[in-house]
Amino acid sequence: MPPDALLQASGIDAGYGTMQVLWGVDLDVRPGETVLLLGANGAGKTTFLKSLVGLIQARRGQIKLAGQDVTQTRSSDRMKLGMTYMSELAVFPDLSIEENIRVGAEALGHADPRARIEELYGVFPVLREKRRNPASSLSGGQRKMLGIAKALAADPKLLVMDEPSAGLSPLLVKEVLHVLADLRGRGLALLIAEQNISFLEIATRVFVLEGGHIRFSGTVAEMSDNESLRQAYFGLK
Repeated sequence: MPPDALLQASGIDAGYGTMQVLWGVDLDVRPGETVLLLGANGAGKTTFLKSLVGLIQARRGQIKLAGQDVTQTRSSDRMKLGMTYMSELAVFPDLSIEENIRVGAEALGHADPRARIEELYGVFPVLREKRRNPASSLSGGQRKMLGIAKALAADPKLLVMDEPSAGLSPLLVKEVLHVLADLRGRGLALLIAEQNISFLEIATRVFVLEGGHIRFSGTVAEMSDNESLRQAYFGLK
């Protein structure tokens, strides 16, 4: 693992009850880069992300964030160190748009998060227009934007995302990719778990997860040069 890594996961085993899902998973994210964790449904992507952010406890291995060992720490403490998580569901549908963002901003520890909320409305103007409406009133693409805004409200160094393309049309996936590319340009590190290969467009490096094991890690160019990997997993031409 590189010494300057923002996130380092080494030898992670994880699972649920008697079922083991991950075996010895290694992954790192460096400041400002976009890492794509590719894999089919059931590969273990969500389990791995949950172990990173502290929603489940890793059975073996070590997780370091910003140079600190967080393997045994709570999710809230990991958030304070700069890592936020956007699940596939992304938002609380019964809360208003602004209430969702305020929930995300709680980790800031500020008495008044209005400045951060206004900054995010500048990035996502459609949310400002609808800020008092319930999140359930938004389209699928707008919900994803709200989920991103909610995760960004804590001003993280690393945004961890689980299947941001889930339930979206190809056109809306392009909108999400545009937003994420802009965030990457602002210096935010991204770790994105996906099965949609469109996200290769914004990736710095790629890790392929299959059956709870990392089968490949490298750059997008290196993945493109691996003909068996392209055809076996993703049908890339």
